[in-house]
Formats: sequence, structure tokens, C-alpha cells
Amino acid sequence: MPRNEPTEVTGEWDGERSAKRRKAVRYGVPVAVAGVAAATIGLVPAFAGSGSPDLPKISAQDLIAKITKSDVQQLSGTVQVTTDLGLPSLPGGMGAGGAGGFGGAEQGRGGADGAASPQSKLTELASGTHTLRVAVDGPEKQRVSIVGNSADYTLVHNGADVWAYDSGSNSAVHHTAPRDGHRGTHRGAPEGLPKGLQSATPQELAKAALEKAGDTTSVTVGDTAKVAGRDAYQLVIKPKQTASTVGSIRVAVDAANGVPLKFTLTPKSGGPAAIDVGYTRVDFARPAADTFSFTPPKGAKVVNGDKAGEQAARQHGKALKDHKGPKDFGGLDVIGKGWTSIATVKGAGGHAGKDQLAKGDAGKFLDSLGTKVTGSFGSGHVFSTRLVNALMTDDGTVYVGAVDKQALIAAADAAKK
Repeated sequence: MPRNEPTEVTGEWDGERSAKRRKAVRYGVPVAVAGVAAATIGLVPAFAGSGSPDLPKISAQDLIAKITKSDVQQLSGTVQVTTDLGLPSLPGGMGAGGAGGFGGAEQGRGGADGAASPQSKLTELASGTHTLRVAVDGPEKQRVSIVGNSADYTLVHNGADVWAYDSGSNSAVHHTAPRDGHRGTHRGAPEGLPKGLQSATPQELAKAALEKAGDTTSVTVGDTAKVAGRDAYQLVIKPKQTASTVGSIRVAVDAANGVPLKFTLTPKSGGPAAIDVGYTRVDFARPAADTFSFTPPKGAKVVNGDKAGEQAARQHGKALKDHKGPKDFGGLDVIGKGWTSIATVKGAGGHAGKDQLAKGDAGKFLDSLGTKVTGSFGSGHVFSTRLVNALMTDDGTVYVGAVDKQALIAAADAAKK
């Protein structure tokens, strides 16, 4: 059983890296896939199959090049998504342990109008295990279905048409894909569908992970593996910054065509993967043409998503105009770089005002959810998951990132200097 040289890549290994990243697996990901937050990878027994294939050695640089040069335009298969961020359960089944999937009441039913809104699918994939069926035939045809116990949710992109259909409520939303002004063709990511819906496949997760690679990252090649019956190499990505909560990311790469087949992100704290996404079945033949055909079933409620989106945008714009928020709301900023980047939002305490979050019932509630911390910045509470931590100071500033508690406190202290 061969073992690859532990070649490490930490900097700019190729002057064309940025251009290659943009090209990477351009069509290997359905545009309408339901997504999870972050990048991924590892091989668990359910996916690994039996034994490790005997493959030629390959360097980290060459394996990365194999991924970025991959131009697979057709595939179909089944993807299993498992997310375990350690999110707390909220009262009434509203949290991570609540009514996810298609069995949960109105979650995923698209809000008050009962339409098949794709936005709610993002929250469903934030915890638990989900099965997706995907099919791709170039930039103009993609299909993904989230398979539920009692109902399925399907998104289909075929040229100018984008459909979202929820079989549980027998409702559908139709969008028109926006046209590309340079080529006159329809772009793959239609307006009105969340961008995050593209990121629940191994391809997109690998792309996001590779974009992190640089002088803050160690990239090596691990052992070979079998994924969905395919021979694969494993790319191992590890942050060098000790404050990161990410332990490692593994990307299983198809040895024949360079397509990422499986991705697992393991937290530095150990335990099961926080994000594990991989093909259990994959076929690189062109899917049948009727795979991308969709006609709403008889009796289905059909919503014109273009008109609904325009109306929602007008209402949202009016709400923003009428809203009289705190004058000191400073918006979003990002400090740091690489794996230890921290997003900050000033004035997130809203109308509570300076130090009000620490007082009375509000303070008791925060104490029950988070850990009280102090520093030269003052005092606040840290709220933790297995991957992402957030510090809310008592004056309403929020610091959040995939970093440990001390990094958040240091960032808050530095902001006060």
C-alpha cells in the first residue's frame, strides 16, 4: 500500500493559481444545491469502502493542479451531508435538535404563503444527516433533490427556467435565470436563490478550502482511499495558526479525473467531523435529458418567484428606509487574516444601549447561554459551538470567527486601544 511523500505547500505554488481556482470544477456543482456553512472533508467507514487503492505517488502541488484543471461537465449521484456543529437546542424544537427535515411542521414550507422557498433549506442542512441526489449537464442544466422521510424538495435549473418544488406542500416557485450580458446566455446562479445553496457538494467545499491555502496553511497528501467505488487521493489541509478551531480538512480527490468526491472538516477539539460531505454514488456519464425537465404536478400551488422577489425587495427597501436603528451601528468589519479572521459588528446590542446587555433579565439570560468573560475591553459573554465562537460585549459589539475564546478577547482588547 503506497504512501505519498508528505510534501507541504504553504505559499504561492503557482503563478496561475487564482485563475485556476476560478476554473476549478466549473460545472461539477449544481447551482441549486442546499448548502452548509464552511469547507470540509475526511473519510469515514460508510464512504471509504474496503482497502486503499494502489496509486502512483503524487505531490501536493500536482494534486492541487489536478483539482483545478478538472473540467468535468456531466455527473449524477447521491451525496450525504452530515453537520455536527454542536449548536444548542432551543425551546420548542427551534434549534439544531428541533424539527429539521421534511417532517417538521412549517419549516421548509416557504413561509406564510406556503410556497416552496429554498431559503429554509439552508437551516435544515445546518444539523443532522441529509441525503441529496444531484445531476449536472454543463452550466445550463442542474438538478438537486433533498430526500426526506415523507417528502422531497427539488431544485431544477434548465436554461432560462429555475424551479423549486416541495412535494410535502405540493407547491412550486418559478424563477427566470438572469442573463449573462457578455454572452447572452443564462447564468447558473439565479437571483432569488441563496448563494449558500451552491455549497453542499464536495466540489464547492474543496474549492472553498483551497482558497484558504497560503502562508497560514499546511497542505500535504495523505493515504489513498476508495470513495463511492472510485480510487481517490486525499489532500490534507491544516491551519498553521494555533488560534483556529479547525483541526484539519481532508479532500478525497478522484484519481482519474480530479473531481473532489468527499470532504470532511474536523475541529481541533476532536470528536466526530463537524462537516462531512461526500458522494455515496457517482456516475460521470451524461444524465438523461428528461432529468432536467419539470412540470408542476396537477393541483400544485405555483408562485411567480420573479414577481414575488421584486415585491419583497420593495418591502425590504421600505423597511430599511423607515427603520430608525441605533445611530452608532457601525456595520460589519473583518480583522485578521486566514483561518483566524474575525468578523465584528458594532452596535449589535440595538436599542439596549451601553452596558444594558449585562443587566437584569437580559444579563441572566446571557449567563445561561454563554460564558462570562472580562478584559480591558470591559465584559461580555462568549457563545461557543464546536467550530465557531462569538463574543458579545456588554456594549453590544459582536466578534465572531472560527477561533478560540482567547482570540476573541484579544481582538476586543485591541479594538479598545
